Amino acid sequence: MPIVMHGLTEAKGFGHHGLLACLVAAACVYGAFAAHGQSNEVSMNTRVAVVIPALNEAATIQKVVSGCLAALGEPPYNAMVIVVDDGSSDDTALRGQESGAQVIGHRTNLGVGRALRTGLDHALASGADIIVNIDADGQFNPGDIPALIAPLVDGQADFASASRFKDPALVPQMPWVKLLGNHLMSRIVSAIVGHKFYDVSCGFRAYNREAALRLNLWGEYTYTQESFLDLCIKGMRIKEVPLRIRGEREHGKSRVASNLFKYAFKTLKIILHTYRAFWPMHFFGWLSLFLLMPGVLLVGFLLTHRLITGSFSPHIWAGFAGGGLFAFGSIILVTGLLGETVKRIRLNQESLLYYERKRQYE
Repeated sequence: MPIVMHGLTEAKGFGHHGLLACLVAAACVYGAFAAHGQSNEVSMNTRVAVVIPALNEAATIQKVVSGCLAALGEPPYNAMVIVVDDGSSDDTALRGQESGAQVIGHRTNLGVGRALRTGLDHALASGADIIVNIDADGQFNPGDIPALIAPLVDGQADFASASRFKDPALVPQMPWVKLLGNHLMSRIVSAIVGHKFYDVSCGFRAYNREAALRLNLWGEYTYTQESFLDLCIKGMRIKEVPLRIRGEREHGKSRVASNLFKYAFKTLKIILHTYRAFWPMHFFGWLSLFLLMPGVLLVGFLLTHRLITGSFSPHIWAGFAGGGLFAFGSIILVTGLLGETVKRIRLNQESLLYYERKRQYE
């Protein structure tokens, strides 16, 4: 089986498919997110694609691929495994291919987020009904895939993610710093979307075809938290599936979370970018309030002093400081209002992109 090499660029827009497709999609724009609450139950002989982003995982990739094929080797599943070799310098691609996987190669390391997008696109083009993504390091048990995809097969969810922390009895052994970081990320994402999630950082998850078509990821460093945010804003039904998961890698160190400070910085950057894009009034509103409130208090203090003493002196500084804070706060508030307009435009564009992808892959 040949190894497919992908270039360094990836189309984000609609390509050259013509004006007619855009007009048809535009006519349907207001129904783009109507899938919320609808049943997407899949039938027998379900086509399941397992996407495995991999970078220098020659020591474990064969075990993971073989485990995936064994877990999905009987009806009602029709399985395929896709290894996305993200610029490995070892035998990851060769060993994955020898184990029965289709291998797609990036010529250089583009990041796990980009590798997942490549795998999702290939799985959609292959006609998959359900797409599972699992890490190549052996930290997750491929035998748990049927349990993970069960809510999708039954039509109860559009997106299922393994949860290490929902069931206290299944919490894995890991350094307290990582445990704290995972809980913090879950709290941030839960606060943004208004729904309690226990584990938003686990890399073992499953998408039905509808969720995969709607998913639009921009982060290249990681995809885990952004997926929750993106699918929540689009009304997808999300379910956490408690599973027993290894707390540490079997071989080597995580290339994403090996440096916790770097991981925290880049992950928070992705979360804030998504928060700003989809919840602009929340994002800019709080910043505006942080400046407007002290601005109003300072100006109020100066005016009160003027009424009592008949003079602005010696607190003229309060007027300049308060006026400056009020002006900056107002500018940020207007930015939030403009952001709401941009958000509506973006949602319309994502709707068009969904219909174009659906047309392309179906």
